[in-house]
Amino acid sequence: MTSILGISAYYHDSAACLVIDGEIIAAAQEERFSRVKHDERWPAQAIAYCLKEAGLRPEALDAVVFYEKPLIKFDRILETFLAEAPRGLKMFMRGLQLWSTQRLHIAAEIQRRIGEEWRGKLLFTEHHQSHAASAFYPSPFEEAAILTIDGVGEWATTTIAHGKGRELKILKEIHFPHSLGLLYSAFTYFCGFRVNSGEYKLMGLAPYGEPRYVDLIHEHLITVGEDGAFRLNLKNFRYTRGDTMTGEGFIRLFGGPPRRPETPITQREMDLAASVQQVTEEIMVKLAATAVRETGCRKLCLAGGVGLNCVGNGRILRAGVVDDLWIQPAAGDAGGALGAALDVWHNFYLKPRTPRAGDAMRGSRLGPRWRDEEIAERLRPRGAVMHWTAPEELPDRVAELIERENVIGWFQGRMEFGPRALGSRSILGDARSPRMQSVMNLKIKFRESFRPFAPCVLAERVSDWFELDRESPYMLLVAPVLEKHRLAPDASGGLRGLDRLKARRSTVPAITHVDYSARIQTVDAERHGVLYDVMKAFERRTGCPVIINTSFNIRGEPIVCRPEEAYRCFMLTDMDALVLGHWVLLKHEQPPMEGAEEYRRQFKLD
Repeated sequence: MTSILGISAYYHDSAACLVIDGEIIAAAQEERFSRVKHDERWPAQAIAYCLKEAGLRPEALDAVVFYEKPLIKFDRILETFLAEAPRGLKMFMRGLQLWSTQRLHIAAEIQRRIGEEWRGKLLFTEHHQSHAASAFYPSPFEEAAILTIDGVGEWATTTIAHGKGRELKILKEIHFPHSLGLLYSAFTYFCGFRVNSGEYKLMGLAPYGEPRYVDLIHEHLITVGEDGAFRLNLKNFRYTRGDTMTGEGFIRLFGGPPRRPETPITQREMDLAASVQQVTEEIMVKLAATAVRETGCRKLCLAGGVGLNCVGNGRILRAGVVDDLWIQPAAGDAGGALGAALDVWHNFYLKPRTPRAGDAMRGSRLGPRWRDEEIAERLRPRGAVMHWTAPEELPDRVAELIERENVIGWFQGRMEFGPRALGSRSILGDARSPRMQSVMNLKIKFRESFRPFAPCVLAERVSDWFELDRESPYMLLVAPVLEKHRLAPDASGGLRGLDRLKARRSTVPAITHVDYSARIQTVDAERHGVLYDVMKAFERRTGCPVIINTSFNIRGEPIVCRPEEAYRCFMLTDMDALVLGHWVLLKHEQPPMEGAEEYRRQFKLD
């Protein structure tokens, strides 16, 4: 037995993954345990979980692999500063303190953290090699083109690679400071959202605007070749020398300073979002076509933070440049831990690879789980009133609650790895309800009303409701709602901007975005178990195989991990019911939680 622990840390979304004899046994982000969103610290709790899941002691590990090469990364930071000096000195000195105290000594840090008794191999992969490995090795393809796009690793920001069998070779790279991920993050910042977490908001805002700044972006910010290779006009960005993403160049181009966070969103921000989204999609399609041309493969694997741009992913498919597409569900830096471990298995230990039908990610359900008895032990001290429901009765009970427009906290099985809730730590609702999007955004998630909700749909029914001819189990593809389910050719009735939310666009309005699109998750019996049974029961009751699935968390917090966190989220919001394993909890039966009213008032919702 060969056990390999992959680790990502010290930048964004630290995580751990354990691979034994090529099998992905466990993987989790540190944020889920620490409750610090996007926690970048050493993933001590995630590592402890992975080892516990496998019944291993740290000293039994054969290899530990870090997902990037810190010395090369530091070389890039140093060279960037020298090229910009004396500008950026303050930012450089702040970063130098971090590197000199921790990141340059990562080998010693790993040895200390794993334990002095550990005598296994300590290895390092390159950042984009980890991304490429995370995309290809778990995929169902024997051979594929691989595209990785993110902010930056050591030097690479974009790579094209070829995978065949166990072999993976990077063919082309684009290097920092030219980065599609950083271009998108610059607009995220300029529109008043937080970099490295607000990119989802920018993507969701884009359909409310018009892409009227596309020409300006091409003329002043980025030059793009026919093959998708690009260069940024760096004089209009500040990320190489300052602590903000943009500077005077953006202010001149776009008619004023960045939007201040939490202030009203204007038509300018909507149009900026639409414009950078269109540019990003165009580049993604060109890069995908180049990857196919360079490798001779029409199957594509995708990873890196830009791989989470599900609108762009859908555009690649509709453009017809590939025959099939598989995206790593933990496409960001957390997935680097998984990719690093698999890279070592196949390229250090030289072990063969046998692709699996579907994929090797186990539905991305790689986190911790709790039995009914453990759930009860954790919640009874909180005074929770719980009803145990027989397995054969649970699906119809939950389907009935959803049909009556209840909002359901759903806590089942192993926690998901990656940023998406995929039916283990989810909030469920009736997609047919015209009021559900507003209710769930403002009363449950405490977030902006424009944010769209994703549907989950029975896998065998996806083509009956959406313009999609394949499964999408990881909620990483956007496709239009079919014409037959739309209510009018133009349901907006002339409304503009966020007022378009008032229009009912389809028979499933809660998951239909203003451009008639939806970010789709297909649900099947093998991957999703009891959620599939609930949805079958809901379809029998209503004729509709579509419900809402959004992540089980509230604004500013990670997705819930443990039963007590699920109960807290349930009690702090206007959720109606909570289902943990076979326990059903109804809000009106629960004792009041101290501080809940004050918590809700801070969001000005009462």
